[in-house]
Order: sequence, then C-alpha cells, then structure tokens
Amino acid sequence: MNILWKDKKQNLTDVFRKEKIHSCLISRNSNFIFEYFKNKKQKNKNNMHKINSCTKSIASSLIGIAYDKGLISSLSTPIVEYFPILVKDSDPRKSTITIDHLLTMSAGFNWPEMGEWGGWPQMIHSPNWVNYVLERPLAHAPGEHMNYNSGCSHLLMAILQKTTGTNAQEFANDHLFSKLKFSDYIWHKDPQGINIGGFGIHLTIQDMHKVGQLFLNNGRWDGKQLIHGDWVELTTQPVFLTYKHFGHYCRHWWSSATSEDERFYFAMGMGGQYICVIPSREMVITITCDTKGDTLIPLHIIECILKSDE
Repeated sequence: MNILWKDKKQNLTDVFRKEKIHSCLISRNSNFIFEYFKNKKQKNKNNMHKINSCTKSIASSLIGIAYDKGLISSLSTPIVEYFPILVKDSDPRKSTITIDHLLTMSAGFNWPEMGEWGGWPQMIHSPNWVNYVLERPLAHAPGEHMNYNSGCSHLLMAILQKTTGTNAQEFANDHLFSKLKFSDYIWHKDPQGINIGGFGIHLTIQDMHKVGQLFLNNGRWDGKQLIHGDWVELTTQPVFLTYKHFGHYCRHWWSSATSEDERFYFAMGMGGQYICVIPSREMVITITCDTKGDTLIPLHIIECILKSDE
C-alpha cells in the first residue's frame, strides 16, 4: 500500500475511500493535522460509533483510577476475594487468578474467542455472564499464557462495581468521561446490570481521540492528572506476544513497532476501530471503520502513515 503523506494527504484520503473507512482524525502536538469523514453524517460530532474492543482500554483505565484511589489494594489480589464461589471450584488453580492476570488476559481460561467462536465471546448467550466466565475450565495455569478473552475484561468491571459501590458507567462519568467532556456515549450492560468490560461502548470519534490524547499526555488533561502516569506506563508496555499479526499484548492495550523499531501502542476494536498513540512523534491516530470489514486494514494504514511521515 503506497501512501504519499506529503502530497497534501490526498493519497491517504483515496485509501480511506477505497477501504470504506468511516472516519479518521490525526493530531500532532495536540493539533489536528488531518481529518477524514466518509460523509456528512460521519462528520457530525454527535454521531457515535460502536468502538467494540477499544472498550477494553477504557475499562483498564478505570481499574487504574480505582487502584490509584486505594479502592483496589493490589493487582496481585486473587479474584477469589471478589468471587468466593471459586473456592468451591474443582480446579484449585482458579483461586490463584489475580487482577493482573485479568488485565494481561493470562488467567488461563479455555476461551477460543479468536478461534472457533469467531471473535464473539459465547458468554453473550448466557443469563449470567460473570458465572459463565468463572465456570470455564482452565487450559493453562494462571500467568503462563495470554489468550484473548473478553470475559477477563468483564470480570474487571464486575470487580470495579464491587469495590466502588457503583457501576462502571457512573464511576467513569464521575472520574473520566465528564473530565474529558465527552459529548455523549452509550455503555451497554449484561443481564445483571454490569457494564460490559470487553465491548459495548459507543463514542464519537472526537471523544475516542481524547482517550488517545490523554494517554499521550501521561494521564493529564487540562492540567489535572486523571490517570496516574505510572498506570499509563504500566498498561502500555508489551507483556505477551500471542498474535504476531497484531503485536504484543500489554494490559488491555496492544503494542507494536515500525520497521525502524519505533514503538507505538493502540486500542483495537473488531471491524477496524483504533485509537493509536505514537509517543515519539506526539501523535494520535483514531480510526472508525465498517464493523464488517477486516480489523487489520486500519492497522496496516497506520503503519503506512508512520512510514510515510518519517
């Protein structure tokens, strides 16, 4: 794919049209340097996009805020403290699963979300999503192996609700969304009223971009520290390389590098939703796409943008 970045971004616009990208925003040093909208409806600032698994990166941010406030004492806390039903499980290894194992998706559950389930976690057909996750057998000992698991993300939001005494949406609105002045949003819940941790948030692309800018600024927004800088650093560092076509998994963020070994990290949602942060260039790239499209297409475009901008 050839993108002539210096040619007034025209070739990049052509690529977006060809690949059915809905919208794109690119900023550098907090200034927008490029924007693309498929049509006037997409350009409407009130038009929301289903961001799918980009939700996970926001969920991780909320865990970080709760941790910073002392509501979660340690990432090494076994989740059996929140789900005592695990004590009765026939596999004693489940009692050793920690919050950090959920963040790194290394809890060990047999969870073929990227395989036979075709990207859709089967917990969505269950009357109780939390119990469905907890009852899944272990394929690996906790901490040994990363396997993509939206159930881990959902357990995190269940833990957040238990530790804060409110649901994730209300906690997010009080400590993050209102601070970023989100224009509007939707966050769906499971049958028990727990906000879906792995997907389910709808945002405008402008508000998606704010999340990337917040992380680029090490958790600061309008002079206030919304997320501790140490959490930003921790959750965007590579941990596991399970899916080479995506890159390393961090703690509910992905991490990759250009051919010149320049690191960048990103939130990624099925169908091509991306919030990408390139710290070395003070750059944020946000993309929304057709949910039926190839999830990897926008990532390839981002890699080409970075190569063309060198």
